[in-house]
Amino acid sequence: MTRLTLRQFRTEAVVGLVLLGALAILLAVSGVNLMNVNDAFRSACKAARDCATASNPVVNVDKPLQSALPFLATIAPALVGLFLGAPLIARELETGTFRLAWAQSVTRRRWLAVKLGVVGTAAMAFSELFTWMVDWWAGPIDAANKNRFGLANFGFHGVAPIGYAAFAFALGATAGVLFRRTVPAMGVTLVGFAAARLAVTYWARPHFASPARESLPLTTGSGPGFGFGGANGASVVLNPPHVDVPNGWVYSTAVLDKAGHAPTSPYMLHACPVLDQVSEQLAASGGLPTSGGGPAQFHGCINKLSATFHTVVTYQPAGRFWPFQWAEMGIFLAAALALCGFSYWWLRRRYA
Repeated sequence: MTRLTLRQFRTEAVVGLVLLGALAILLAVSGVNLMNVNDAFRSACKAARDCATASNPVVNVDKPLQSALPFLATIAPALVGLFLGAPLIARELETGTFRLAWAQSVTRRRWLAVKLGVVGTAAMAFSELFTWMVDWWAGPIDAANKNRFGLANFGFHGVAPIGYAAFAFALGATAGVLFRRTVPAMGVTLVGFAAARLAVTYWARPHFASPARESLPLTTGSGPGFGFGGANGASVVLNPPHVDVPNGWVYSTAVLDKAGHAPTSPYMLHACPVLDQVSEQLAASGGLPTSGGGPAQFHGCINKLSATFHTVVTYQPAGRFWPFQWAEMGIFLAAALALCGFSYWWLRRRYA
């Protein structure tokens, strides 16, 4: 049974190996160049003692590849579900070839277990090998951007892609069991996988652990300023600064006082006469409301407000990257096992 399963999917396996080999060659050539550029930058900035503020040119190297790889890494598990999972059972049920195996004393449990186990394991191995190559290639870029925990980057690093591939494969196989046609199973797999990824990314992942909160001086970060709104700029809001947490995940930033209250518009207009003057000018000119980020004449006002207000940053620290990775992989693996169990139950019920 194992040999038969391998023969049935040898074409897909060969195609997958060829694509991985071609990608490995491309990433090896580009990756060496990235490391050379990064090493040259590090040597130069250390000599100038300016590594903290200097811009690393590695982020501008091979820009087409930097744009394409995250997209490929995102759709790779979906492709596993479409071209390995969906046809796995649907093709057998569609053509009726499953009866030959069942007629030769092969139980339904063994037939399904071998198919899911052999092809599913290969799918997860391909996915993790792909992720490992992307991880290695993106190392210098990750070190420069320090945004590995970001929503766009989290999904193609670490071990979470193993869970994505397992889930997409199991979802495709289950859709094939239910619909018994390859094309409808592929459509359901694509929609279901996209919905699951979005649900976990935006609803589940933020709650894997309670976020950390840190209070910082109002002048920490970049971009604190004022926005004018209402009727001809009659109201003003204080825009919080942009605060970077290297390799962390920032949920939100807010400007609050010790009691947890944000500055009100009347308070700021009273505390900072320059804001009242701008508001009056907007009202007199009938100009459109403007929003902005702290012109030079407002710096004194920001320093004055800093005595009462501070910036509160809500975030996940960089050290939680791997626990989040394992948690997300576990969720998708558990879902994949549940789908496999459901497939076996449905087959026994449908073909009893």
